[in-house]
Amino acid sequence: MSASVSMPLGGVQVGSYDSYAQAQAAVDYLSDERFPVENVTIIGSDLKQVERVTGRLSWGRAIAAGAAGGAWWGLFVGLLLGIFAGDGGSWLGSVLTGLLVGLLFGALFGAMGYAATRGKRDFTSTSAIIAGRYDVMCNPARAEDARTLLARFSLRG
Repeated sequence: MSASVSMPLGGVQVGSYDSYAQAQAAVDYLSDERFPVENVTIIGSDLKQVERVTGRLSWGRAIAAGAAGGAWWGLFVGLLLGIFAGDGGSWLGSVLTGLLVGLLFGALFGAMGYAATRGKRDFTSTSAIIAGRYDVMCNPARAEDARTLLARFSLRG
């Protein structure tokens, strides 16, 4: 079913909140009050991407991060191969070989990835998309009931 011009995506607005946690708590309250929450949608508006710089990236950090990631993959592969080993010595050998091969290839790929940037991104960061406002929307047939319950929710605090 497509949305019409008269009814926006998700229905009609029954509440608006500054954070996702507040909108989630409101919907949780509706659920606790036995409201049919399958009629509810949370819509984030005024989206922005936030990138938090976490540190400087150097050759050493790039190689170490690649080696650490490769070591985990190598350990995983070594454990899988070790399942089919005949005795304890072969099992340990499979695990150690996988770990070392993964470490070496991870370090190599970490160095290659850092070299490919040619110094244009010498930092590490994390990104998130956050909304400026979160609207709780509801099917118009149930909107008045939802508004009544959410008014009670906002009064409790």
